[in-house]
Amino acid sequence: MKLSIIIVNYNVQHFLEQCLHSVYKAARNVSSEIFVVDNNSVDGSVAMVKEKFPDVHLIENKKNTGFSFANNQAIRIATGEYILLLNPDTVVEEDTFEKVIAFMNTHPDAGGLGVKMLDGKGNFLPESKRGLPTPSVAFYKIFGFSALFPKSKTFGKYHLGFLDKDKTAEVEILSGAFMLMRKAVLDKVGLLDETFFMYGEDIDLSYRILLGGYKNYYFPETRIIHYKGESTRKSSVNYVFVFYKAMVIFAQKHFSQHNAKLFSTLINFAIYLRAGVAVIIRFLKSIALPTFDFGLILMGLFLIKDYYASNFKFIAGGSYSETLIKIAFPVYILVWMFTVYLCGGYDKPIRLFKIIRGIFVGTGIILIGYSLLPEAYRFSRALILLGMGWVLLSYLISRLSFHIAGFKSFNLNPDKSKRIAIIGKSEEFERVNGLLKQTNINTSFLGFISADDNGSNHANYVGNINQISEVIEIYKINEVIFCSRDISSQGIIDYMHTLVSADVDFKIAPPESLSIIGSNSIDTAGDLYIIDVNSISKSKNKRNKRLFDVLSSVLFIALSPILILIQRNKMKFLSNIFAVLLGFKSWVGYGNDTNEHLPKLKPSVLSPADAIKNIAITADTRSRLHLSYSKDYRMQNDLNIVWKCFSNLGN
Repeated sequence: MKLSIIIVNYNVQHFLEQCLHSVYKAARNVSSEIFVVDNNSVDGSVAMVKEKFPDVHLIENKKNTGFSFANNQAIRIATGEYILLLNPDTVVEEDTFEKVIAFMNTHPDAGGLGVKMLDGKGNFLPESKRGLPTPSVAFYKIFGFSALFPKSKTFGKYHLGFLDKDKTAEVEILSGAFMLMRKAVLDKVGLLDETFFMYGEDIDLSYRILLGGYKNYYFPETRIIHYKGESTRKSSVNYVFVFYKAMVIFAQKHFSQHNAKLFSTLINFAIYLRAGVAVIIRFLKSIALPTFDFGLILMGLFLIKDYYASNFKFIAGGSYSETLIKIAFPVYILVWMFTVYLCGGYDKPIRLFKIIRGIFVGTGIILIGYSLLPEAYRFSRALILLGMGWVLLSYLISRLSFHIAGFKSFNLNPDKSKRIAIIGKSEEFERVNGLLKQTNINTSFLGFISADDNGSNHANYVGNINQISEVIEIYKINEVIFCSRDISSQGIIDYMHTLVSADVDFKIAPPESLSIIGSNSIDTAGDLYIIDVNSISKSKNKRNKRLFDVLSSVLFIALSPILILIQRNKMKFLSNIFAVLLGFKSWVGYGNDTNEHLPKLKPSVLSPADAIKNIAITADTRSRLHLSYSKDYRMQNDLNIVWKCFSNLGN
C-alpha cells in the first residue's frame, strides 16, 4: 500500500462528501486506503459515508476525542508507506497524490510535505508555509508586525512571506489541513501528541520531524481548496483561547525553561488582550443597532407625547406625569424591540414583514398589560397606538435608509440580487438548477455556461467555459457554481485562481449530492445551498418556539381562572405557566427525555408522544417521534400538541 489518507470529521457532512469525491478521483492511479474518523457527529455524516462511500474505513467514535487522538486511531492501523492527514473541508486536484508521492520518492530526506492551499475564493492561504513560532516570531505575529511587513525575513517568519509561494522550498511547519508524512518517520518520531485537543498538534509534529533529522517541504506544484473557518470561527473568543493555549503547551514542551516562561507570559498576555478586544468589539456590534433603535423611538415618543398633550389631551392645561412617562416609555420600547427580535426582525437579511409582525405582537402585549394595571397608572391608550405608528415608521425609515445607503447587511432583497452562472453540461445544469429552486434561492439572472460545445441550444445558454471571463463581465455575474461531475477539480481551481480578481463568489456542486458548497472568506463558515429539513436548531425556529411559549403563557395567565378548572393538576399548571414564561421549560419538546443526538431543548411539559391517545408508546417510538419533531419543526405543531393535550398542561 502506497498511501493512507486519514480524514477526521466533526459535523461537516456536506464538506466531507465533497472532499471524498475529490479524494476518490485523485486516488485512481495510486494504491491507497481511505480512513474517515468521525468524532460523534450528529449531522448524518456517518450515514452518508456508509451509503455513498462504502469502501472507506470508517471509525465511529462515541465522543469527540479531539483531532490528535482521532488521527492516531487511524495511523495505528494504516498500512500505507505514506500517511496523509487531510481536513474534511478540502478539495484536492486529480493528480495531487501522484505528484506529492513522486516528490517524496525523489527526496529521501523529506519527512513531511505540504501543498499550496487556496481559500473558497481562490486566494492563496499564507499558512501553506510557516516558520517555527519562537518567542520572537510569535511576538511579531501577535502584535501585527508580520502583517505590516509580510516579506521581511525578520518580521515575516510566521508565514515565511519572503519565500516565493510558487516555488518549492524547505519550511519548518506544515499545515494539518494537508500533511503528508512517511510512515517510517512517524514510527521514529512518534504520532500526534494527544495533549493537543485541537490546534498546535501540526506544529508539534512538524518540529519533531525536523528534530528527527528530516526536512519538511512546501510543494506548490499541486493545489487544494481549503474552506478555512468551517469547523471553527477564527474570530471567536473560544478560538483565541484554544489556539494560543496550544502554543503555550508547545513552548513548555520544546523550549528551554527560560524561553518557555517568556513565551507563556507573552501568549497569556496576548490571549486576554485578543479575547478582551474580541468581546468588546462583539458587544459593541451587537448593541449598536438596538441602541440606535431605542434612542430614535424614545425621541419620537416624547415628541408625540408633547404634541398630543398640548393639542388634544390637555388643551385647557395640565400634563402627563413625567415620572410615569419616564418609566412607561422605556418599558414599551423594550417590549416592542423584544417582540421584533423574537419575530426575526433583527436577522440578516432584513425582512420588513418580520419587523411589522413583531411590532403588532408587541403592541398587543402592551395593551393587555396596560388593561391589567390599576386605573391610576393608565395614562393614555392613544399614546400606545400613536407610539406603535411611530415605531413602525422609525423601523421602516431606518431600514430603508440603510438599504439605500448600500449597507450590505441591510439589503432588503439580497437573494434577488444574485446573478448566478452554472458551469457544466446541460444534464447537470438542470439538476443543479432544480436544487436551487428547492432551496428557495431567488435569482435575478441564471445563466448556463457549457463545459463543452454541445450546450448552445439550451434556453439558458450564455457561453462556453472558455468565455467565462466575458460572460461574468457582460451579464454582471456575482456567483459561479461549478458542476464537479463535468469539470475536474484541477480545472475548477484553475478558473478560481484566474478569476480571483473578479468580484464573484464560487461554489461547487458535487455529483449526486443535495448540497452546493462554497466559502467566501477565511472568517466565514462555508456557505451552503442545501435541501434541508426545517430543523428546530435553526435560529428562526428557536425564536418562533420561544415566541409561542411566551404568548401562550401570557394568554394562559389571563384565562387562568377558567382554564384551571379543566386541568388535572391545577397547582402544577400554574407552576408550569411561570416556568415556561421565565424560560426554564417549554410547553412542547422531548418531555424529560434526553437524547445527545438531537438538538438540545429545554425540559418540556408535553411531548409529541402525549398527543397520541389509546396506543402504547415504546421507547423506540418515542425516539422516532422526537426525531421527527426536531427535524421538521412548525409552530403549529406545538399548537396542535397543546390543543390535544389541553387538560394535561399540569404534567
